[in-house]
Amino acid sequence: MKWIRRYVSLPLLAVMAFMAYLLFFNEHSMMADMEYARQERELLSRISEYEDTLLHYQRLNAKLDTDPAELEKIVREHYHMQRPSEDVYIFD
Repeated sequence: MKWIRRYVSLPLLAVMAFMAYLLFFNEHSMMADMEYARQERELLSRISEYEDTLLHYQRLNAKLDTDPAELEKIVREHYHMQRPSEDVYIFD
């Protein structure tokens, strides 16, 4: 037990306690940084998904502006519109 008294002193214990506080219990701790990194990865993946969705709708919008057949297809499918001589049956 003499070696403990020789190598472990009060200032060393204070420094070790302060380091443990900084690493685990501080608001800017290592655990909080890992959580922030996980949230950042999740948000970046969601941004990527939203950019893909935006690109899809931009292409669809451009297609609707230039292609009347595509416009008719969308209107007939989504809004159940019909020509005067047609009957529309909706199946759910």
